[in-house]
Amino acid sequence: VQLQASGGGLVQAGGSLSLSCTTPGPALGRYVVGWFRQVPGQERDFVAAITWTGRELYHRDFVRGRLTISRDNAQNTVYLQMNSLKPEDTAVYYCAADHQAHYSGRYNEQYEYELWGQGTLVTVSS
Repeated sequence: VQLQASGGGLVQAGGSLSLSCTTPGPALGRYVVGWFRQVPGQERDFVAAITWTGRELYHRDFVRGRLTISRDNAQNTVYLQMNSLKPEDTAVYYCAADHQAHYSGRYNEQYEYELWGQGTLVTVSS
């Protein structure tokens, strides 16, 4: 079972994109979902996470106020709304999911997550 991340593309600085993460398989509503990003040659970095109910949201400081995670369990989809984009936001964005039965609270750690998407490239031009 794999997640499907989509919505990446090329945008000018200050612009917006909306990323989506879904799966044709298990109901995403039972999973904590996180977004990570990776610049070539660098470590994959935590961006944001949301619990299965959507009540708890976590955002890294450097994206807070610009990138916002949300979910629609009826649509089996988690979103990352990206506003006021900067060139330094350029990266491949990955979504990841961890079933609520396995969740240990370490939403910012890659090893917390059991399912990963293939990544979607976001390029922000200056």
